[in-house]
Amino acid sequence: VQLQASGGGLVQAGDSLRLSCAASGLTFRSSTVAWFRQAPGKDREFVAAIFRGGSSIAYADSVKGRFAISRDNAKNTANLQMNGLKPEDTAVYFCAASQTIILSSLRTDRSYGYWGQGTQVTVSS
Repeated sequence: VQLQASGGGLVQAGDSLRLSCAASGLTFRSSTVAWFRQAPGKDREFVAAIFRGGSSIAYADSVKGRFAISRDNAKNTANLQMNGLKPEDTAVYFCAASQTIILSSLRTDRSYGYWGQGTQVTVSS
């Protein structure tokens, strides 16, 4: 299984970025996909997740209303549209996937068995 995250960069506060996670080696449409992030000196934290089939979506309170997660099962990709970026959004963003996760565990990083390499997002003030 491989997850390839891309789309990070250096932007100014208020700008937008779109992250993509390309998956291979797993049955993507049956997989739940999530984004987590880790800022320097901080623990990894949940950002957003889309349950297999797209029936349920969850967001961290800190990004709700600004970020949108989506998936394209035909292309085996999941995207994270980030609008209204703030300096506190600066972090390495990781995509993760699971084929066995249950709905109540969407926000728990240890519930995901597959991880991408991360893409850096830096937001300047």
